[in-house]
Amino acid sequence: MRAAAATSSPTDLDSSSPHTAPPRAQSPVRVIALLAFMCTLVAMMQSLIAPLLTILPPQLGTTPAAFTWAVTATLLAGAVTTPIAGRLGDMLGKKTVIVGLLIPMLLGCAISAVATNLPVMLVGRALQGMSIGAIPVAIALLQDVVPPHRRATAIALASASMGIGGGIALPLSAGFAQFFDWRALFWIFVGLSAIMVLLIALFVPAGMPPAPGQRFDALGALLLAVGLVSFLIAVSQGSVWGWTAWVTISAFALAASSLVTWAAWELRTAQPLVDLRAALTPVVLLTNIASIFTGMAMYITLVATPQLLQLPVGDGPGLGISLLAAGLLLLPGGVIQMLLAPVGGRLINAKGPKVALITGILIIASGYGTMQVVLSSAVGLMIGHMIIKGGIGIAYGAMPALIMRSVDPAATGSANSFNTLMRQIGSSTGSAVVGAVLAAVTLTIGGEAVMSEAGFRISYLIGGSVALIAVTIASFIPYQRGTTRRSSHA
Repeated sequence: MRAAAATSSPTDLDSSSPHTAPPRAQSPVRVIALLAFMCTLVAMMQSLIAPLLTILPPQLGTTPAAFTWAVTATLLAGAVTTPIAGRLGDMLGKKTVIVGLLIPMLLGCAISAVATNLPVMLVGRALQGMSIGAIPVAIALLQDVVPPHRRATAIALASASMGIGGGIALPLSAGFAQFFDWRALFWIFVGLSAIMVLLIALFVPAGMPPAPGQRFDALGALLLAVGLVSFLIAVSQGSVWGWTAWVTISAFALAASSLVTWAAWELRTAQPLVDLRAALTPVVLLTNIASIFTGMAMYITLVATPQLLQLPVGDGPGLGISLLAAGLLLLPGGVIQMLLAPVGGRLINAKGPKVALITGILIIASGYGTMQVVLSSAVGLMIGHMIIKGGIGIAYGAMPALIMRSVDPAATGSANSFNTLMRQIGSSTGSAVVGAVLAAVTLTIGGEAVMSEAGFRISYLIGGSVALIAVTIASFIPYQRGTTRRSSHA
C-alpha cells in the first residue's frame, strides 16, 4: 500500500491502473442522494433514543441509570462494527456490506418497537448500532462510483450525515414522545430501512470489484473489539462508577493491553484488519489524530447545549425550555451542516482537503468563542451551535477526502472506517469530559447540587481548546500540489 501527500488536484483520484478503474454511476445525482439519505438515516440511530431517556425507564420496568445502557449499547455496537465493516467492504464489495448492515437496523428498530423490558430494548439498540458501520463504507463507495467533478461534494455531504442525522433525530424523537406513541417512531424506521434496502439494491452500483485472495483477520477483529468495548465502557460509565474505582481502572487496563496486543498483531499479519503501516504515514496519521479532537469538539456542544437550554429557570444558568423546543432550536445546526457540506466539497476541489479541514475546524473554534458571549440567550445558543455545526460540515467532509487520497484504492473502505472510528472515540471522550465537568463544577441551591454557569463555560472553553489543538495538528499534514495517488497494482 503506497501513501501519498494530501493534494489539491480535483482529478488526482483517478490515477489507478486500468484494470482497477472504478465503474461510473449512470445517474450520479440519484446515487449521491440515496447514499447521503441512507447515511443520515443510520446516523439518526445514535441520538434517536436521547429524548426518551426520561420517559421509557418506568415503561420498561427499569431505572434511568440502567436505561443509559440503551445509549451505550448503540455506541459499542457501532464502534466494533465500523472497522470490521470497512474491511469486509474491501473484501466482499461495498454495496453488499451496506445492504447487509441495513438489515440489522431494520430488525433492531422492530425489536425496539415491541420491547417491554430493558434487555429486549438493549438487543434492539445494539442491532441499530451495527448499521453505523455502513456510513464510512458508503463514503468509500461514493469514491468508486461518482465522477471526479462531483466526488468531493458527494463525500462531504455523506460524511456530514453523522451530525445532520443527530440534528434531525432529537426534535423528531421529542415530538413523538410528546404528541404520539414512541413505538410508532421505531416502526417508521422499520419501513424506511426496508425502502432503503430495496432502493440501494436496485439503483446503486456495486463499486470497485474486490481484490482476489483476501482473508478476514478474525484475531485482529476480536482484539480490537475487546479493546474498544473496554475503553468505551470505561469512558461512558466512569462518572457513574467513579474514575478511581477498581472496575473503571480495570476496564482501562484491559483496553490498553488489548489494543497494544492488537497493534502488534496487525503489524505482523499479512492481511490485517487495519493496515497500521499505512495508518502511520504522515497524512493518514495526522488526519486521524485531528479527527479525534474534532470529534470531541463536535460532541461537546451536543451534550452541553441541550442541558443548558432545558435546565429549569433558577437552577443555575438554566433557560427552562421544553425538550421539543430545545430540539427545534438545535435543528438549524443540522440544517446548516447539510447546507455547508457541499460548500466544503467545492473548497476541497479549489484548495485541497487540508485547507478545507483547517477552515472547518477554525469555524468550530469561533463557534465555541461565541458560546461564551451568548450563554444566557436561547437564540444566541442556537446561533453558536449553528456556527459549530457549520464548521463540522466542512471539516467532516475533508477528513475522508484526505484519507482516501492517501491510501491504495483497494483499501479505501478499511481506511475510511478507521477514520470514522477515530471520530467516534473522540465523540465518546468529549461526552465523558463534559459530563465530568458539569458534575464537578456545581452550585448548591436549596441544599442540592445543580449545574453551574461556570461548568458550562468551562465545557465550551474545552470545546474551543480541542478545536485549536486539532487545527495545530492538521497544519502539519503534508501538502503537495499535484501529487497523485496510485494503486499498489501500478
